[in-house]
Order: sequence, then structure tokens, then C-alpha cells
Amino acid sequence: MILRFFPQRPDHPLADAKELKQTLAELLTAKPAQAVEEIVDWFDSLRKSSGFRLDQYFDVLRQLDDAAQPHLRRLARDYLMKQPLSKLEEERLWVMNSGYWQLIAGLYLGCVEQSRIDAKSKGADAFKASLPLVMARAQAAYYMRIKWLTYRYGPVDQEVWRRLGQTYLDAEASGHAQKPLQLYPSQRGLTSTGQIYLHAIVFFASSMDSLAPAQIELADRLITHFLPNFVLSPDCRKDSVYWLDAAADSLPTRLARHPGNARPGLRFFAPGAALKSLDELMHKVERGDLPTDLDLGGEYPARAVLAVLRHLHIYWAAQPPRRRHKRHAVKTRMSVFTGFDDCYAVGLAPAAALTEKSATVESWVVENVSVGGFQACFADHPGGPERLGRLLVGRPDGSSTWLLGVARRFNRLPGARASLGVQLLSNQALSIRLQPRRSGFSAATAIPGIWLPAQGEPAVLRIVLPLGSFNVRENLEFAHGGQVHRLLPVELEESGADYELARFNDEAS
Repeated sequence: MILRFFPQRPDHPLADAKELKQTLAELLTAKPAQAVEEIVDWFDSLRKSSGFRLDQYFDVLRQLDDAAQPHLRRLARDYLMKQPLSKLEEERLWVMNSGYWQLIAGLYLGCVEQSRIDAKSKGADAFKASLPLVMARAQAAYYMRIKWLTYRYGPVDQEVWRRLGQTYLDAEASGHAQKPLQLYPSQRGLTSTGQIYLHAIVFFASSMDSLAPAQIELADRLITHFLPNFVLSPDCRKDSVYWLDAAADSLPTRLARHPGNARPGLRFFAPGAALKSLDELMHKVERGDLPTDLDLGGEYPARAVLAVLRHLHIYWAAQPPRRRHKRHAVKTRMSVFTGFDDCYAVGLAPAAALTEKSATVESWVVENVSVGGFQACFADHPGGPERLGRLLVGRPDGSSTWLLGVARRFNRLPGARASLGVQLLSNQALSIRLQPRRSGFSAATAIPGIWLPAQGEPAVLRIVLPLGSFNVRENLEFAHGGQVHRLLPVELEESGADYELARFNDEAS
């Protein structure tokens, strides 16, 4: 009984100030993967320790987390910028980053829970001042978990959304949901638990499954830039687009589906002034002007930024895109070639292409179709996400028709499978050879193209070209069916990963 009059000393080496200082110094110079692995080991040992006052325990946890941040950023850059990675390397980097955020989120919320259980202790009393930071870091960690799941196009566990919502409501009840704070010493700007929750909702609404991992990161940076313009409110506004119940594990849901009866956790999301600000930035980037206050985390060409801005513009609109055509469930196999070169070869000689390029043909299972496209499943592999934005051509079994389309959405499925949403460009595409209309040209200057015949404007032709081929100052021509088509460039309609789709006025003769 006498021993209870003396404070219990923590049974952990990092409870010693000198040991902690030396450990942090060593972590600073360690290799990124090694440092993160060591920090995770320290976290595991802290969970098993005893004798810490809560405020002291949190202080050690916080400093280790601070030390991890530059290493995590380096590992994330490796994951995003070194694509394509081998399956083994991709898995290693993903597990290390995603696992870290899941672990630290649980540790921070464990501190919050302990402060409630042992509310009258000195440690809990001293810990109160740190509560806004703890909850904001936990919120940020759960958001990072969503982000890393999205990098792999996997479904986000609804438990993560439940944790995000509950942390937000707890912070709101404590009066500090919107309290500005610096999340990490190495991080510029201020944030709050409420702002991070809003960021997660905007991220979800931005339809990241049609972007490559590096584009997802760029979109995330742009969300940070525009975040103050968005609105999360307990009241439904005229411009509200999504709703969710922060007290449940519901995902953000479009207002096309009614949220039902009013309840304390119900929140409504509106783009606010974000769309106008995005429009202004788009106009600047179109002129080649990237504002100096735009922190993108690296150097990006204006073209890459513009592509992501245009994507966000679609999904931040007051009326997000809706499916225009009804889907029909089917089960049919399809032979598929991916990439402009193979699509062009198929358009020239379908039978020969099947024979000559048999090594690159894939077999997919089409699961649903609509007038505008189809969704297919296939075996997942490390290069799966690279299909996004690429041209492809497929022929359903038993059909003689080749369908030209663009890979728009990628999602990973259980059982090492993946699904791809394809937008149909044409079921009558024709491969052609385009010649520049200038004196002295030779056949060697011909440009391969894929013509998309369409009803409507007969004098306007849509033609798919290799990436980087469109020149608004260069007139082209091609011959087909005994007729010469003289083309005047109108505009570049869109650019994909390996193609450009351009519009031309046709002066047929």
C-alpha cells in the first residue's frame, strides 16, 4: 500500500528524455522505409507499455509521428512518381503508407478514449489542451487512409467514414471542430477537424476512380487550395449537392436520394464559391499562367494541371453528371486491344490484327452495357490503372463489330479482379492516313488517324490522332471511298493518355 504514494515510472525506454532525443535524431537521418518501420515498432511497444501519464504518452506519440512525416512524404512520392512499379514494390509501399495511417489514427483515438475513462487524473487534465490537435490528427489519418485506398481504386470501408463522422461530431460537441491549428510542424497552413472532414467529402465527390494516382494527388492538392470555398452545413441549401449522416457509417450521397427525417448528424455539402474560383484558375492555366500561391507539391506542366481542373469542374458543378443511358446487365466475353497503335491496326485490317497481335489481345468479361459504353471485368495486374485515359478497341464474341472506346473508370475488386468503365466513341471507326496539305510533302509525313463517322454535322469530322499530333495551324486531307476530304482544324476536343480527339471542318471533293 505504501508504494501507491509514489508515482509509477513508465516501463518504456522512450520515457527517458535523453533516449527519446537520441532516437528522434537517428530517425531523422535514417532511410525512409527503415525509419517508418522503426517508428511503427515503437508504436507497438508503446501500446504494450504501462506507467505513462496520458499527457506524457501523447507527447512521445506526437514526436514520433512528427518524425515520420518527411519519410512518409518521400515514400508517397516514390509510389506516385515511379509508376509503373513492380507488383512487389507497389504492395510494399502501399502497405507501409496505408498501414501507418490506420495505426496512428487508432493510437490517437485511444488517447481520447483514455482521457474520458480517466477524466480526473492529472495526466488527463494536462492532456485537455492537446485534445483539438489529437482529434485533428486522428481525422487526418483516417482521411489519408481513404486517400491510399483510392490510389489502389479499392472500396473504402464504411467503418472509416463512421470514424471520420464521429470524430467530427465529438470535436463539434467539444467546441473545437473549427479551431485552426497547425497539424504538423513541417506542414504549411492551418486546418481543423471540421475542415479535414469537409476535405474528405470533397475528395469523395470528385470521382477519383477516373484519374491516375499522380492525378489523384494533384486533385487532392487542388482541393486543399479551394477548400475554404466549400460549405458543410446542417441545413440544406439551394446549391447543396450531397448529404451524409456523420453519426452513421453512411457515405456522401447525392440529393437525388432524399436523406429522410432530420437528425443530429445530418449534414449537407455544397460547392459554394469553389466552382467560380476554379473557373478563374482554369482561365489562367489555359493562358499558361500557374499562380505562385498554388501549392501543388511539385512541378507540373500547365497541360497536366488543366486536365485535372477540367475533371474537377465536372464533378463540382451544381448538377454533377448523371448517367444518360440505362445500363443492361449482360455476360459476354470480349477480345480487347489497348493503345492507339493497336486500335489503328485493327481499323486497317481486323482479321490480320487478330493474327499479328495475338500476344497483346486480352479477354474481358462485359457485365453491363448501355448506349454510351460498357463495364468489363478482367484479371488485375500492376499496370491495370495505366489503362485509364487510354484508347481501346473490343469485339464481343460472336460479333463482327469492333467497338472503339476510352477507359474512363477503374476499380479493384475482390479476388484479384478489376473492373473498367469504358466510354464508347464509335462502333463504325475507320482507320485513315492523313496528309498535311502543303507543297512538297511525301508519304513519309502521313499521320495515322481514326475517323469517327457520326450522324449530325456532315461537314464536321471527329478524328482520333496520336498524342501530340494535332496542330490548329495545319490543314490535313485524306481519301476514302473515292472522295478526298480536306480538313480545316477547329479544336482539340480532348486529350487522353495516348491519343487526341480533334474536330475538323470537312471540305470534301
